[in-house]
Amino acid sequence: MTFDISVASVDDVQRMARWAADEGWNPGKTDAHAFFAADPGGFLIGRLNGEPVACISVVKYGAGFGFLGFYIARPAVRGKGYGIEVWRAGMARLAGRNVGLDGVVAQQVNYRKSGFRLAWNNVRYEGAAQDAKPPAGVRLVDARSIAFDKLAAYDRRFFPEARDAFLASWISLPERTAMVAVRDGSLAGFAVMRACQAGARVGPLYAETPDIASALFAATGRQLGAAAVAVDVAGVNSAAAAWAERLGLKPSFETARMYTGADPEIDAGGLFGVASFELG
Repeated sequence: MTFDISVASVDDVQRMARWAADEGWNPGKTDAHAFFAADPGGFLIGRLNGEPVACISVVKYGAGFGFLGFYIARPAVRGKGYGIEVWRAGMARLAGRNVGLDGVVAQQVNYRKSGFRLAWNNVRYEGAAQDAKPPAGVRLVDARSIAFDKLAAYDRRFFPEARDAFLASWISLPERTAMVAVRDGSLAGFAVMRACQAGARVGPLYAETPDIASALFAATGRQLGAAAVAVDVAGVNSAAAAWAERLGLKPSFETARMYTGADPEIDAGGLFGVASFELG
C-alpha cells in the first residue's frame, strides 16, 4: 500500500468540508471557497492507494501565526497511523509559528503532547434569533458597503494577524449576509451570518457592547431568513456566554482553543463569536 500526502486541490477542499459535515461540525454551505482563498497551499490531503482518506488544514497568517483545522481521518482508516502522518506534515508546514487550533475537548491531552496549551474554551450556542434594536446613536449597514481597508483593520483587532483574502471572500460569498454597526463614523461591531448544513451560524461576531452584539445577531438572522442560528461563543470574553444565555440560546458543542505559543494580543472584550473552528 502507498500513502501519499499532497497539497489539496479545490475539489479536495470541498471534499474536506463534506467530511467535516459528516463529523457533525456543521460547516457553512459555501465556507470552503473562503477557506481555499485564505491560503491555497494550506490544505493537505492524504491518499491511500490514490483514495483520499485523511486531511488537515494548516493555514498561514502573516509572518508568525498559523491555524490548524480539518484534522480528519476517515472512519475506515482510523487507528492505522495515517492521520498522524498528515498531522506531522501539517505541523512541519507551520514550523516556527505560533499555531492555534480549536479541537474537541476530549483530545486536549493528545494536543498537549504535540506542544499545545489550553488558552480558553469556545462553546457553540444555538437557538432562535430574537428581535433586538441597536442602541441609540448606532446604525447597522451592509458590511460590503464599507471601505474594505477599514473593515480589514477592524477585523485585525480581534484576530492575531491580517487575513484580508479570507475576509474579502467570507463577506461576499452567496448564502450569507454581513453587517457592521457604525457609531459616529467608526465601526462598533461586525457580524457575518451564513447558511449551514443545518440552520445558520454567525461568525465572526464583534461588538463594543452586548446590546450591539444582540442587534447584529438579530439583523443578520432576519436578512438571511434563519430560524435556527448558532454562534461559537469565545470563552476569552467573560461577558459572551452570559450574553448568549440572555438571548435564550442553549449550549450544544464545545472546543478547546489551544496555542503552541503565547496567547495572541486581541480585543478579547469585543469578541463574541469566532469566525470558524476550522480557520480561527
